[in-house]
Amino acid sequence: MFLASDWLSYELIDVGGGEKLERWGDVTLLRPEPQGVWPMQKNSKCDAHYIRSSSGGGNWAYKKELPESWKIDYKDLTFIVRPTGFKHTGLFPEQAVNWDWMRDIVKNSGLNEFRVLNLFAYTGGATCALAAAGASVVHVDAAKGITSWAKSNLEACGLAERPVRFIVDDAMKFVQREQRRQRTYHGILMDPPSYGRGPGGEMWKIEENLFPLVRECIKLLDDDARFFLLNSYTTGLAPTAIENVLKVALDGRGGNFCAEEVGLPITRGSLVLPCGASGRWWVK
Repeated sequence: MFLASDWLSYELIDVGGGEKLERWGDVTLLRPEPQGVWPMQKNSKCDAHYIRSSSGGGNWAYKKELPESWKIDYKDLTFIVRPTGFKHTGLFPEQAVNWDWMRDIVKNSGLNEFRVLNLFAYTGGATCALAAAGASVVHVDAAKGITSWAKSNLEACGLAERPVRFIVDDAMKFVQREQRRQRTYHGILMDPPSYGRGPGGEMWKIEENLFPLVRECIKLLDDDARFFLLNSYTTGLAPTAIENVLKVALDGRGGNFCAEEVGLPITRGSLVLPCGASGRWWVK
């Protein structure tokens, strides 16, 4: 398992009963967690609780007044988090283990310029980590508001002057345009949703669209490319399936392959919460 165990300002305190209790800086939040099918310990106090509605969605019940947003740190990075109406906070802390992996590759590459394409880039956790490591990043997401949040995170990290381009676009359409421009990248990562829509209403279904997109992305890899990272939160998509996607799409490129569950350590009980899976391809 790829375990994100180096956090100090974030803590997964407890999980169970379909929920998880987390500390984000000085704020504790209780949110839904479908993987938490065992009981949670009693007396799990929180500052805010996301309560699902029987008709879909949900809302936050605040136990005390909280700021609209606040900042937390991971090593030399700073991120803005806030409770959203969709239960999320704007950051997936388990991805820190992948940030560290990619940063090491960039720092040890020996390349004068390390170009990275980040698709479905969300609020830019990976973008900030890669920029801090010295990479030139193209950040692509279909949501304008989320992309604005990513820009704010880059500024919060003190990296606003780094070579990062923010693009609001459909992933496949952008990749195909980059092919026509004959642009190449030394690293590509993607964090696709199970379902989604592009800015023009394009429908995304991971079971149907994942491999075609990966196959097109491979055409953007530079001859001196060093990594490809594929993340999935789809519970039915096993790590081996993700690794198979990469092996088939990258057939003939050589390199190394590995896919594992991604997890967060749980403080109470010394358990681990599975948080999807990641497939990695890299060249030393």
